[in-house]
Amino acid sequence: MNQLGKHIAALRKQRGLTQEALAEALGVSPQAVSKWGTDNSCPDISLLPKLAAELGVTVDALLSGNAPVQLVPQEQRKNINEMMFRVTVDSPQGDKVRVNLPMGLVKVGLEIAKFVPQAKDAEILNHIDIEQILLMVDSGMIGKLVEVEAADGTCVEVVVE
Repeated sequence: MNQLGKHIAALRKQRGLTQEALAEALGVSPQAVSKWGTDNSCPDISLLPKLAAELGVTVDALLSGNAPVQLVPQEQRKNINEMMFRVTVDSPQGDKVRVNLPMGLVKVGLEIAKFVPQAKDAEILNHIDIEQILLMVDSGMIGKLVEVEAADGTCVEVVVE
C-alpha cells in the first residue's frame, strides 16, 4: 500500500480535481490530501468509500492501484490526440513488447499494420479490434480496455490514458 498516495494523486489529477476541491468534498484539510499524495500518510479507512467515489473508482481499484475502465464525462475528456495508447505483450518465452503511442498515431498505425506481415499475421492481434477501441475512447472510455491471454500463454493488454 505504499503507493496508495501516488495512485490517489494520479486519479485526482485525472479527474481534474485540486487538492483543495478533494479535501472539501471529503471534509478534510488540503494538507491531509497533500500528505496522502506524497505517501506521508494514508486516508482514514472510513473515508475510502467516499474517496473512491470522488475519484470515480471502486475501493478495490483505489487500494490495488489497478487502472479500472472509466467513462469520463464529456466536459472532463481530453482531446484524443493528447491521450496515450499503451500495448503490452508478454510471451511465455520471455519476450516482452511495450508500445506507447499517442492516439493520433494509432489511426495511422491501423492503416500501416494492414501492410506489415508481422502485425497482419500475429494470431493474438486478430482477437483485438483496434477500431472498436478507438470508438470506445471517442465515447469517453479510458483505462485497461483489453486484456487477452492466448492459449499459448501470450498476454496482451491495451490501456488508454
